[in-house]
Amino acid sequence: MAKQTTILKEISIEGVGLHTGNKSIVVFKPTPAGYGIKFVRIDLPSKPEIAALWSNAASGLAIRGSVIEKEGVRIYTIEHIMSACLALGIDNLIIEISNNEPPILDGSSKIIAEALLNGGIKELDAPKQYYVIKKPVRFESGKTKITAYPSNNLEIDCTIGFDHPLLKYQQMSLGSINKENYINNIAPAKTFCFDYEIEALRNNGFGLGGSMDNAIVLGLDGIHNKEPLRYEDEFVRHKILDLIGDLYLAGKPIKAKIVADKPGHQNNIAFVREFLKGAVLEEDKQSEDVMTGANCGTSSTERILSHEEVLKYIPHRYPLLMIDKVKVNSAEPTKAVGYKCVSGNEGFFQGHFPGAPVMPGILIVEAMAQTSCVMFLSKPEMQGKLAYFMSIDKAKFRIPVRPGDLLELRVEVVKDGRRRGKMRGEAYVDGKLTAETDFMFIIVDRQ
Repeated sequence: MAKQTTILKEISIEGVGLHTGNKSIVVFKPTPAGYGIKFVRIDLPSKPEIAALWSNAASGLAIRGSVIEKEGVRIYTIEHIMSACLALGIDNLIIEISNNEPPILDGSSKIIAEALLNGGIKELDAPKQYYVIKKPVRFESGKTKITAYPSNNLEIDCTIGFDHPLLKYQQMSLGSINKENYINNIAPAKTFCFDYEIEALRNNGFGLGGSMDNAIVLGLDGIHNKEPLRYEDEFVRHKILDLIGDLYLAGKPIKAKIVADKPGHQNNIAFVREFLKGAVLEEDKQSEDVMTGANCGTSSTERILSHEEVLKYIPHRYPLLMIDKVKVNSAEPTKAVGYKCVSGNEGFFQGHFPGAPVMPGILIVEAMAQTSCVMFLSKPEMQGKLAYFMSIDKAKFRIPVRPGDLLELRVEVVKDGRRRGKMRGEAYVDGKLTAETDFMFIIVDRQ
């Protein structure tokens, strides 16, 4: 069983805040178990303490960063610190700050993460707790769509797109968020802005500490910085960095697969609020789950196969991989449920149809078939096998499936002849039947 953590010794960083331009020193200090993560404004006489929670998020201020406040006292741009804490597994921490905004440093969380690691991670004598969900949670606001699926880990799939010739689309899927994955793939990604935004930002009191040293400035023809990008897709990586930090405003780490389309601080925090409505707090049971095969938030006979596990069992890959996760149950071996978060950036929406995007019905049927494939091919005796369609019958399409919809794909065996059989499939969106069909399959040797 995993234990809560803090740091071994005090460490500090200092520099200039991105938006306020104020100089500050931040001191990280260890705490006992159950303390959580709290910021302390030591520059003020009363030394007010503000817990890093979504409930303390400053209303309407999370435009270019996450801001917390309590009784009129604010701390700006905390997301990079929170991101590093979550990824490094730090549960409890006092963060003393000598002004109203932490330093932006190089524009990423790399220096923060390295400082925390230099402070050492100390295990405490208390079980680690996580927020988990038992069914998908969906949030939508404007162009932002964020969906959470049950998972054993925190996973993130993020898509961004802007009305800009060089940044119309970037996407990245990150498996389990852990120290190594974060340090290597996310922490070094720098914050960014467009050159045409700078004057307006500063006129509105933002970006006063920004420079080419701590932000990527993107123009119509490329970046203005002399330093090259650290990653070809650095922009979406930084969005994931920010999202991780905002997710930690739940107050505890989250176990879920997060599929985010055009996330931003204000909507990220609103999503956390929505997520917690359907979440439960559980102590870590990882060692028990490994032994029993159970997943967090499911019964002992039920498993939710992650995206990575799905890829092990079926050969489908982008752009024809139509499912994100599959729930199977050893108590009901002839049934399975697949999940597909329909992103607005799906390739088929470019031509089906411009201005009125609708998911093609045959791809909904394909998603049902892939769910069935995972159900069968995840069984030990089916290693080295493939499944093929033989026929599709009685297909009906009732409600259009559009960008942002969460498809729930329920399949059940009607007739099982071991190597060939018949399935019944139904697709639902928000509990409403959107498509149904019968189909037959045959299982063959992969070779």
